[in-house]
Amino acid sequence: MSNWKEICQVTDIPVLGSRCVKRPQGTDVAVFRNAQDEVFALLDRCPHKGGPLSQGIVFGSSVACPLHNWTIGLDSGCAHAPDTGCVQRFSVMVEGDAVHLDLDELASVAVGEVA
Repeated sequence: MSNWKEICQVTDIPVLGSRCVKRPQGTDVAVFRNAQDEVFALLDRCPHKGGPLSQGIVFGSSVACPLHNWTIGLDSGCAHAPDTGCVQRFSVMVEGDAVHLDLDELASVAVGEVA
């Protein structure tokens, strides 16, 4: 069973933008909101050259990496063709207006990554 932690309200995430969740270890997690108020969470690191996805442009259900314009699917974490590679996704739960992330994932997933 998941151990959920409220991290913010949906309205705290800009429409077509993101918010970073700092972790004691490992790379930050970027939490994104699209125009349909869907919320996604990815490791804040492009699979190409490690660019900060949280600084990218959100469109539809994708984000464009600010370094080399790779398009990453927010729902899958994978680069769109012709590019290849994936970034770690994190589970998100939205209850009412509250956004929750799984504490176990935050503590263990991609902790060995270098920021």
